[in-house]
Amino acid sequence: MDAAVIDSHQHFWRIARGDYGWMSPAMGEPLYRDYLPSDLTPLLRRAGVHRTIVVQAAATEAETAFLLDLAASEDFIAGVVGWLDMEDPAFATKLDALVDHPKFVGLRPMLQDIDDDAYILRPAALSSLSAIRDRNIAFDFLTYPRHLAHVAKALEAVPGLRAVIDHLSKPPIATGMTQGWADDLHRVAQHPNVFCKLSGMITEACRDSWSPDDLAPFVAHAVSVFGAKRLMFGSDWPVCLLAGSYAEVINALRAVLQNHISHDEMAGVLGGNAARFYRLNGARK
Repeated sequence: MDAAVIDSHQHFWRIARGDYGWMSPAMGEPLYRDYLPSDLTPLLRRAGVHRTIVVQAAATEAETAFLLDLAASEDFIAGVVGWLDMEDPAFATKLDALVDHPKFVGLRPMLQDIDDDAYILRPAALSSLSAIRDRNIAFDFLTYPRHLAHVAKALEAVPGLRAVIDHLSKPPIATGMTQGWADDLHRVAQHPNVFCKLSGMITEACRDSWSPDDLAPFVAHAVSVFGAKRLMFGSDWPVCLLAGSYAEVINALRAVLQNHISHDEMAGVLGGNAARFYRLNGARK
């Protein structure tokens, strides 16, 4: 039997909940509508994906509770990456409460949306990162290339943090420009506990005319600096629908990766690495 395929990065939302600050009716389709497990299930079946990690899309504790409730009733949701205010004096207490949930696997602040590019280096944020590290919880970095130098400093300040760079830090795939991003990603990759999600790429490409070839140099660089064992597939569904279907995302990644890694390594990128990174077997020690 083939190894389980795990989508390490997808979202759900119900608009009426009202805490998605980045969303408005002016956005229209495809994003301005509810996306719930019943919408994703048939896509997973057709793509041969067995389990997923659902990642926060609102900077509220209420949304994290919403996602944990969904996860409790859906077997295919293997874990939830939630949100807490990293400058909240009660951060550690709230984190301890989340750790008790069997499907809570990590935290993600929405760093890309914070005005201060160096937010993660604030004393309170670093203290919270240390609390995350000490509890062996995973941490997702949602960033643009301009944030990577700050991410590298945070990793140096909190050694041993188990972290992942979402969406390769959103390099400018549409322009093909790798300068700056490539060196900073390499610096981050020097930390052995840091992984990278091969996700969110088609929405950074020319959305109406992208091809797997456009993604290839960025994927190749990620393979070269992280190695196949620290990379994982993520669909970024439903955001990916701005540029392509769920099937197109995973098929494009397979097409690019087959030129760089072995069959066994492909199985890791498509599932085994996510299971190991997010400790889906339940081991947190």
